[in-house]
Amino acid sequence: MLAVIQSSAVLGVDAYRVDVEVDLGRGMMVFSTVGQPGTSVCEARTRVKSALENCGFAFPQRRVTVNLAPANLRKDGTAFDLPIALGILVAEGKIPETALADTWVAGELSLDGRIRGIRGVIPMAVQARREGARRIIVPMDNAREAQMVGDLEIVGAHHLLELVKALVDGGLSPLPSPAAEVETQTDLNRDFDMADVRGQSLARRALEIAAAGGHNLLFIGPPGAGKTMLARRLPGVIPPLCAEERLECAVIASVAGLAELGRKAFDHRPFRAPHHSVTEAALMGGGPHGRPGEVSLAHHGVLFLDELPEFKRSALEALRQPLEDGDVVISRAQYTMTLPSRFMLVASMNPCPCGYHGHPRQACTCALTAVRSYRNRISGPLMDRIDLQVPVESVSPLEMRSDSPGESSAAVRSRAIAARDRQHRRFKGGPTLCNAQMRPATIRKYCALEPSASALFARAIDRLALSGRAHDRVLKVARTIADLAGSERLEDEHIAEAIQFRQLDREAP
Repeated sequence: MLAVIQSSAVLGVDAYRVDVEVDLGRGMMVFSTVGQPGTSVCEARTRVKSALENCGFAFPQRRVTVNLAPANLRKDGTAFDLPIALGILVAEGKIPETALADTWVAGELSLDGRIRGIRGVIPMAVQARREGARRIIVPMDNAREAQMVGDLEIVGAHHLLELVKALVDGGLSPLPSPAAEVETQTDLNRDFDMADVRGQSLARRALEIAAAGGHNLLFIGPPGAGKTMLARRLPGVIPPLCAEERLECAVIASVAGLAELGRKAFDHRPFRAPHHSVTEAALMGGGPHGRPGEVSLAHHGVLFLDELPEFKRSALEALRQPLEDGDVVISRAQYTMTLPSRFMLVASMNPCPCGYHGHPRQACTCALTAVRSYRNRISGPLMDRIDLQVPVESVSPLEMRSDSPGESSAAVRSRAIAARDRQHRRFKGGPTLCNAQMRPATIRKYCALEPSASALFARAIDRLALSGRAHDRVLKVARTIADLAGSERLEDEHIAEAIQFRQLDREAP
């Protein structure tokens, strides 16, 4: 007696189909699982046996063999508990085989038959839809996130006994489609409004440019100048996620186990702020189960690194690939996977170890060699990949006590959205989504310089000794500045403003 239940396993952020083949054969009562099962999959026999017995189903007194096909890929996690249990019941004839036609199943079982939530439901649902499945049965805890995948019936299950009765009676009904939600500014963005910022006109301008073009940003200034406050207000001015971007973010969050809030969890772009003690593996992803790291959790959002020089050198240098390519390739002996990581890097740092180098009112206590050593913790190649390097000065007490609010995030966001709309029309049909993602050929096509602007740019490159990468990034920033101004060609003022945001990467302490 053989039964086959369609399920899924996740590697990285991608899911692949797994056929759970359950055979009840003759011989001693043995429960064996084959097909490269991980430890948690092998432990499923204990959970499945107890769940079936506590739901009133006698466990078969026969040899139970479970094969997870394809057998050449390792399977981890607890998502196979439910398909194994249903496979046993189908093989015994207690559930009609046709009840699970065109249906994928995933879920963890508790010992009393309750169905617990799992990681990676969204990529499983995406793969099920891709392979033509009609519906997918998932734990009720994961049903809301699974509904983000359209054109697929989502069945949420609370308990094994209830699910079996519904399958036998033919009363398995999908959850109703969620009502369309009107996009609003989220609570997160309301809590961090640009209107709270006093002074800092240059930093505010840099935030607007970064939001409009998707550029990387570095704030350099003394303690208490407002670097962190400014960075936390960036998500409130970035244009909203489109439907495709929202699903990509949801897939990553689902694999990481962070999608329990369902659709509302993705009304705003991700904002990740790991501590400077983060390891390279935690930042980039990987590990024994191939989980996404912080750079992937920040996909289509913001990765904020506070006190940048305090991060491990190896972790910072590992950022080069995702900053350049928009993804991370993790190669291990057991697997190779690609994790999406197209994020905006926002970082902050002090000008020296004590934080007061160049401060107008506070004396610096650092030796010149200590200042150089501190700044050299950030390599030139990494600094080249940061488009906007912005000095943040201390705000005067008079400005701090001012009752007049600054410009709100909503006003800045409207201009950023208008600039992004111009970019979408310009890059329509191509892989480029914003100016920061332009490749050399695209830069040559869309960053035409006026003759006077070209001469100004040539002088700046010679004086600042900018690298070829920095040359391209200045043009990208200038393109965004021109988009904010509604100009198709790059003029002198656009190049001049873009150049001023590159001076700190070659500034000697």
